[in-house]
Amino acid sequence: MAPDDAVMRVLEEADEPLHWTVVVDRALRAGFLDPFETPDVRAVVQRALAELGRAGIARKVSTGVWELSGGPRSAT
Repeated sequence: MAPDDAVMRVLEEADEPLHWTVVVDRALRAGFLDPFETPDVRAVVQRALAELGRAGIARKVSTGVWELSGGPRSAT
């Protein structure tokens, strides 16, 4: 699964805004991201959140905390 898809799926399944570290943890536990296939998962998730934020799909609620903004569900 692409990192932006993994991040969106974790945020969609969450019932509250999540800190990026929780997004990483949930994506790994659910098997959405594989740390052996995706080097530096932490940086990849942070980059995906930033890209989703720029696209208007996710929004930063506070420092490091993100939620879906209710916009379109596709980053590209």
